[in-house]
Amino acid sequence: MSAYKPPLDGRDPNNHLLLDFNERTLPVSDDVTRAMIEYIQAGKLQMYPAYGDIDAVIAEYCGVKPEQVMITNGSDQGIDLIIRASCVAGDEAIIPSPSFAMYHQCAKVESLTIIEPQYTLAEGFPLAGVLAAVTAKTRIICLANPNNPSGTGISREGIEQILCTAPHATVLVDECYFEYSGLTVCDWVDRYKNLVITRTFSKTWGVPSLRLGFVLSCKENIQALLNVRGPYDINQLAIVAIRAALAHPEYTHDYVQEVMQQAKPLFEQFLQAQAIPFWPSGANYVWCFPAAPDAINKALLAAGILVRPKADGVGQVGLRVTIGTVEQTQRAIAVIAAAL
Repeated sequence: MSAYKPPLDGRDPNNHLLLDFNERTLPVSDDVTRAMIEYIQAGKLQMYPAYGDIDAVIAEYCGVKPEQVMITNGSDQGIDLIIRASCVAGDEAIIPSPSFAMYHQCAKVESLTIIEPQYTLAEGFPLAGVLAAVTAKTRIICLANPNNPSGTGISREGIEQILCTAPHATVLVDECYFEYSGLTVCDWVDRYKNLVITRTFSKTWGVPSLRLGFVLSCKENIQALLNVRGPYDINQLAIVAIRAALAHPEYTHDYVQEVMQQAKPLFEQFLQAQAIPFWPSGANYVWCFPAAPDAINKALLAAGILVRPKADGVGQVGLRVTIGTVEQTQRAIAVIAAAL
């Protein structure tokens, strides 16, 4: 194996426009910052974390019960715990690809056999391929909804087919970009006992540095996963920040509205006008395939704009561009247009 090493070196929001990691491109609200400062100044950092009713707060936001929520150290830890709790060496994992690298990383740690039905621009999500890959040895099926890097969504009907076809397997539905896409099956956590959902506060809510995610599933699954998670795995400042964020969600809602209703259509219209192919996306990023991706990436770098080169299933390199505000998107468009 090799370590999963995302290209983080040298990234600086003071020197770069960060359109490479699908992060929120604006700082968090003053309410969040103030809550963290007040906690630090209260002299409580020497105490172990005490999470209180944060499960209930998150449950109310998601429309589920508190006993159907487990907080995690980012959604990455949730993915890791779910795979560890579901599988043993030699089991089969179905991971439609290309997708988020953590699924593969965690599956390799557990020595799983990985089956990879391929996303294509023509078909989108490979539903038929996933269903055909299910065997008696299937123990985990990882579904990013919407997918990263393509932004492809999966219909509720498609997810339901998979849940019913593989009742003996854990179906992990990663809803990391839920606030952008609106896609969810969290209302099914009681209906399907093999359904486990991961979400995060890293993307829309703007606190990836604090590492807070959560898992949604039926009560029995949450209790089993709590047996694997440590008692202090989530830091207290993350809890403080998210309490403040959920109490004042307008800063997130307004940002999502600008990204999805204004900036993203603007970028897509530019790509269409330039005849640059791109994958339809339900999230805050667009995977596009200009004729000279390296040259355009270099031009963006020279202008202080970072995007993420990503290869598709046949090795063609595209640029995954995070969508920020209208002004930030216009800046990126101007650089790409000049490079073209």
